[in-house]
Amino acid sequence: MRISVVLPAKNEAEGLVRTLPALRAQWPQAEVIVVDDGSTDRTAAVAAEHSARVLSSPYSMGNGAAIKRGARAASGDILVFMDADGQHDPAHIRLLLEKLEQGYDMVVGARDGSGQANLHRGFANALYNRLASWMTGHAILDLTSGFRAVRAERFREFLHLLPNGFSYPTTSTMAFFRSAYPVAYVPIPVARRVGSNSHIRPLKDGIRFLLIIFKIATLYSPLKLFVPASLTFALLGCGYYAYTFFVYHRFTNMSVLLFSAAVIVFLIGLVSEQITALTFRRDP
Repeated sequence: MRISVVLPAKNEAEGLVRTLPALRAQWPQAEVIVVDDGSTDRTAAVAAEHSARVLSSPYSMGNGAAIKRGARAASGDILVFMDADGQHDPAHIRLLLEKLEQGYDMVVGARDGSGQANLHRGFANALYNRLASWMTGHAILDLTSGFRAVRAERFREFLHLLPNGFSYPTTSTMAFFRSAYPVAYVPIPVARRVGSNSHIRPLKDGIRFLLIIFKIATLYSPLKLFVPASLTFALLGCGYYAYTFFVYHRFTNMSVLLFSAAVIVFLIGLVSEQITALTFRRDP
């Protein structure tokens, strides 16, 4: 099966100098696509010098947009996504492909502790993994890893769901689980990135990651969000009614509002569940 390796790159000339020669040495027959996301350095030139296919954007569209452009342009049956900053060893692609051959549709390289930029990043990733595991009902070892191998046909089904910015790994992983496409994880060591600091901004993008998780959760399993919210309003209504009954001996408007909110939120969850079922419907 033909393999296409897609590397989204923004100002990653230094990382490509290390990554592309190793990639060519390990996978000389693979199609290598570097998506230059509006770089202002020699990213495109370095990629061309190493015989990679270069897709350049006139301005930065985001990591997810680069992934989508690369996925559309790739001709391989298997798509391998990896970062261009030198963190991923091309030799580890073989581990992903071996696992993929066991019947999986997506295999993700799960980073060990050495791949975390700092303690805060490691803590945040652990939180994301826990939340996503709860939402999907599957153990997710590395929700935000950009090193993965997927079957091209399956991956392209979800291009319309992927955000243009961060985080395409989050969206694609949860979408695969929702569609009952088997996903596996392979532990891999990760080197420190080459060049400037990561483009990820811890606070802003951390909040964005959480929002993405909840957005995909409403697409994946809405009732897991709406039922707890509905129960919270119902319990508050019961508690407030008990308080006003014993203190004022009456049923207040606030209690009515809380009980009404509980019913409305639950009904919205039911409607969302039906919409989700239609969204992921597969015609025979």
